[in-house]
Amino acid sequence: MSYYDKKDIVNIKRPREHPILIKAFRKYLQYVNSGMYFKKEHVIGLENIPMNGIPTVVVSNHQNCLNDPLCVCLKLTDRRMNFLARANVFEKPIFNKALRAMGLLPAYRMGYEGLSHVRKNSETIDDAGKALVDGETVMLYPEGGHQDKRWLGSFKLGYLRIAFDAAEKMGFKDDVMILPSCNHYSNYFHARTEMIIKFGKPISLKPFYDRYKEEPRATMMEINSIVHKEIKEMMLHIEDIEHYEQIDWLRECGYGKKYAYEHGFNSNYLPSRLLSDQSLVNALQEATDEHPEEMEAIYDDTAELIKGIKELNIRDWLFIKNPGVGAVLLRLLGLIVLLPLFIASIIPTGILFIVPELFLKKMIKDEMFISSFRVAVSALITVPLCLFIPVVLLWIFAGLWWAFGYFMAFPLMFILAWNYMRLSMKFRGSCNFLAKKNREKVNALRKLRTSIFNRLDKILK
Repeated sequence: MSYYDKKDIVNIKRPREHPILIKAFRKYLQYVNSGMYFKKEHVIGLENIPMNGIPTVVVSNHQNCLNDPLCVCLKLTDRRMNFLARANVFEKPIFNKALRAMGLLPAYRMGYEGLSHVRKNSETIDDAGKALVDGETVMLYPEGGHQDKRWLGSFKLGYLRIAFDAAEKMGFKDDVMILPSCNHYSNYFHARTEMIIKFGKPISLKPFYDRYKEEPRATMMEINSIVHKEIKEMMLHIEDIEHYEQIDWLRECGYGKKYAYEHGFNSNYLPSRLLSDQSLVNALQEATDEHPEEMEAIYDDTAELIKGIKELNIRDWLFIKNPGVGAVLLRLLGLIVLLPLFIASIIPTGILFIVPELFLKKMIKDEMFISSFRVAVSALITVPLCLFIPVVLLWIFAGLWWAFGYFMAFPLMFILAWNYMRLSMKFRGSCNFLAKKNREKVNALRKLRTSIFNRLDKILK
C-alpha cells in the first residue's frame, strides 16, 4: 500500500473558499444536525486527513443517503467540499445554481437518466478533476447507490478516473490522495442516536502514475481492491445476506451486549461497540461455516423470536430488565410528574415531530431516505418556523434577552420532548410485556431466547 507521509508534501495549494452565505448555511446545518438530530457524533482518524490544499478524493460506504455526505461535510469545515449527487435534482435552473454553489456535481446513471445522459458524466469528471487540481476535496460513493443493509457492495471505478484525470491535468507531477472513510449509525431511522465517522490512512496515487500510463484499467482495479478492503475493515460488514436480519438483530439485542461485556468491550460506547459487533459478526460467520446445520436451526429460531417480539410490540431489553409492576408504576409516575414540562416543550417544538411524519409515508418510498428527509424538513421548514420566527418576534416585542433565552433553550426543549415520548413508548412496551393476555407468549419467547443464547454460547466458545 502506498500511504503518504506529510513530510513528503511540498506543493500545498490554496483552494477557493465557499461564499459567506454557504459558510453560514453550513453552520446552521451543523446546529440542526449535530446539535439536535444526533445525540453524539464520534470522529475517528482526523489525523489521517490530508492537509487542506492537497487534492483529495474521499471514498466512503453509503448507507444513510444525504446524512452520509452531510455529516462528513460538517466535520471538514476547513476546506471546500465537492460531492457527486443524482442528476435529477439539478433539473431546475434555480436548484442547479444553488447546488453547484454548495459544491455538488451531477452524476448520471444508466438506470435513471439513460445512456444519452450518462455520456454527460464526462463533464462532471472534468469539473471534479478541475476541483482537485485547485487543491479542493471531492467526495464520492463508489457503490453507485446507497445500501439498505450493513454491507459493502462492489465499487465502480469512477472515483479513480476522476483522481487520475486530475493527476493528468497536473502533468503527473503533484500527488492526489484517496482517503478511505466510513459512516456507522447506531440506528438509521431515529433521532437522538449516535453515529461514527472513520477516516483511514490516505493512499497516495503518485507511486502508481508510471504503471497507470501503461495499464490504466489494471492499475485502477488494483487500487480499487485496496480501497474496498480498507473501508470494509473499518465498517460493520455482514457478509451473510441470507441470514442478515437474524445476525443484525443478534448483534443489536441483548446477545450483542452480552458478547461485548464478555470480550472486554464497552457496549455503551459506540466506537467500542462497533469493534465488538465486528468481532461477533465474524464469529457467527465462522460458526456458520463450521456448524452449518446447528446455525441454520439457531437462525430459524431467531427469526421466530423476532416475529413474536414484533407481534407483541415489545423490545428485547424488557427480557433483560424484566420489569415488575412496581417499575411500571414508577415509570407512570415519572410521566405524570414530567407532563407539565413536556407540554411546555412540545408547544414550541411539536411541529418538528409532526410535520415530517405527515408527508413521510406519501413522499418516501425508500426507507433509507427517512432520516435524511427528517433532517432536510427540519433544516428547511420546521426549525425556521419553530425557532427563527419566534426569536424575531420575541426580539421585537419582548427584547433581546428573551429572544436569546428562547434561542438557547430551544434545543433543550426538543431533547426533553423527544425523551418524554421515548419514555412513554417504554411505558407502553412494559405494559404489553406484563399484560395478562400476553403472559404465555412472553414466557414462550423468553424460553426461546434463552435457548438461542445458550446454544450460541456453546458454539462460539
